[in-house]
Amino acid sequence: MRKVYHRIIQIAGNVITVEADDVGYNDLAEVTSSRGVSLAQVIRLQDNKVYLQVFAGSRGVSTDDQVRFIGHPMKVSTSENLLGRIFTGRGEPRDGRPEVSDDEVEIGGPSVNPAKRIIPKNMIRTGIPMIDVFNSLVESQKLPIFSVAGEPYNVLLARIAMQAEVDVIILGGMGLKHDDYLFFRNTLDEHGALSRSVMFVHTASDPTVECLLVPDMCLAVAEKYALEGKRVLCLLSDMTNFADAMKEIAITMEQIPSNRGYPGDLYSQLASRYEKAVDFDGAGSITILAVTTMPGDDVTHPIPDNTGYITEGQFYLRNQRIEPFGSLSRLKQQVNADTRADHRTIMDTMIRLYADYKETLEKQSMGFSMSSWDRKLLKFGELFEARMMDLSVNIPLEEALDLGWKTLDECFDKSETGIKTELIDQFWPKQ
Repeated sequence: MRKVYHRIIQIAGNVITVEADDVGYNDLAEVTSSRGVSLAQVIRLQDNKVYLQVFAGSRGVSTDDQVRFIGHPMKVSTSENLLGRIFTGRGEPRDGRPEVSDDEVEIGGPSVNPAKRIIPKNMIRTGIPMIDVFNSLVESQKLPIFSVAGEPYNVLLARIAMQAEVDVIILGGMGLKHDDYLFFRNTLDEHGALSRSVMFVHTASDPTVECLLVPDMCLAVAEKYALEGKRVLCLLSDMTNFADAMKEIAITMEQIPSNRGYPGDLYSQLASRYEKAVDFDGAGSITILAVTTMPGDDVTHPIPDNTGYITEGQFYLRNQRIEPFGSLSRLKQQVNADTRADHRTIMDTMIRLYADYKETLEKQSMGFSMSSWDRKLLKFGELFEARMMDLSVNIPLEEALDLGWKTLDECFDKSETGIKTELIDQFWPKQ
């Protein structure tokens, strides 16, 4: 039987403080006030003082209300019945259907023992040429999408959710506008992807503490599914809102701030989530693709800066396109040698020529006369952006490679590409 405490010694924002013993970090508690029973979570322990974040806010809570500790952290169901369902940040149904409470596990557990991991070796096809051809997504990879507010990163995530060749999609929304939540729900439902998806959604109007729970909810479910042999893709949007929620609570707790007001353990908090990406030996895998919006498009901001040290590359989303320069998948060499013999050649050649096209654009803007080679590069650059970089392009990898050869054929002579003769003989379009 858990003790019931009848004295709250401090209320600061949505954080209440009680004096208690035998309480663990992240444990749950029930706060009984005039408005009913509210759930709270332990966010700090100091001597015998216990600080709790009240999920529904502290409005209506008084110092003589009851606090009863449940004795365990937040749990989430890992049942197969989760598929096709939508939940709040604390695991309550958002779709009006019954709760799912079987096969519960605690959230926020440790990352996987490195001895149980295997080297990533399988590609996840998405149908997006700028990913499949130029920066292949690999099973068990952890990759951020660096962007700015206003870019269609949620549209990109929805496309990946619909088209990625995986068994289960787990979508975690943090601080989403209601319109974005409806977009995800309706898009996945209309394209038949909701039946293999689980959504944990925290909207901007929900309690701040629920935002912190979303990644842990998603990854706890992902880990259980992966151990059952499923290939799981975890899509998170937006990790900047997650970090801002951490910052808000740290300020409430009067913690000493670090860079730009963020808590000093920002790196550890991000790493503990990203490091859940894993390819299990003899089972399934977890792949993490997470949006990180950069305030002011500043890549040196603490959130993208710390993220870059943890993850295995990044996608830059600018001007509604995945930029070829700056975007990087550090594990693509693990898979693109096994797709088709010309994959690496097309990737390297087209990026090299696109870089030359960018230089030619600068020359043109400064009034230099264009040579015949410059005019070929200008034609190539326009075709490359339309056929490869446009996010509306949706074709399999093999078709994208063939389209790459076609583009080279339309713009250059064979000898001008610098490609090996044996590959040209095999793949160059026949007249």
